[in-house]
Amino acid sequence: MVLSNQDIQKLIDENKIQINPAPNLEEQLGSASLDLRLGDEFAVFEHTKKAVIDTRDPETFNGMTRTIKVENNEPFVFHPGEFVLGVTMEEIFLPDDIAARIDGRSSLGRLGIVIHSTAGHIDPGFKGKIVLEMENIGMIPVLLYPKTRICQLVFETLTSPTTNPYYKKKNAKYVDAKHPQESKLEKE
Repeated sequence: MVLSNQDIQKLIDENKIQINPAPNLEEQLGSASLDLRLGDEFAVFEHTKKAVIDTRDPETFNGMTRTIKVENNEPFVFHPGEFVLGVTMEEIFLPDDIAARIDGRSSLGRLGIVIHSTAGHIDPGFKGKIVLEMENIGMIPVLLYPKTRICQLVFETLTSPTTNPYYKKKNAKYVDAKHPQESKLEKE
């Protein structure tokens, strides 16, 4: 069941859904979602380093990005056709009986900004910042600024708490993320 704004606010007030820094609920809480803001770090792919990415050879995809930190209210210039990894400003922690979906915001989608390519599900027990798999599918560069409301979380209750929350999984590769992280496919 998708949580309403009242349910989301209650779970935040009860500290069951934890968000740091605390959101401005007046601005960020929607009817059945919570907007998160864009962080100030981006992992940009250096496509001239290697000829291919071989999913069976970690040497071809590890170290394929460089991190850019945007400071002092400067924008990140997001070029057409570019794929970058961003990160939310907020860290979240979900309890063992709540999952979430990440969606882009319509206002940015109408400019050609896609927020996630595949990883739209956030497991119960997830803790950390959410890494955004972003692409500019438009024809014009878009300036993105840290602290802009970039995505929304839609929360769902599980029928019962999971016995395998993300933070306890042996193969959880992205626990407690603080920065945009490259693929850890080699850990599978």
